[in-house]
Amino acid sequence: MLPRFVIIPAVPIEEKSFRIGSRFYAETISGGFDIYDNQKKERLKPSFPTKEEAELACQKKNHE
Repeated sequence: MLPRFVIIPAVPIEEKSFRIGSRFYAETISGGFDIYDNQKKERLKPSFPTKEEAELACQKKNHE
């Protein structure tokens, strides 16, 4: 059985964009990690900067 809360990568954050010819490119940085609720099908906030912090919070939520 799938646990209710799982860890997923957060959406990357766009840092800056630049243009080469007619195309635009975006430089992104990692957004960290989010906890996803499998019952409600939504990401929970806040995001966590490291996977270890996200794992601790996820385990805590699954045991509640």
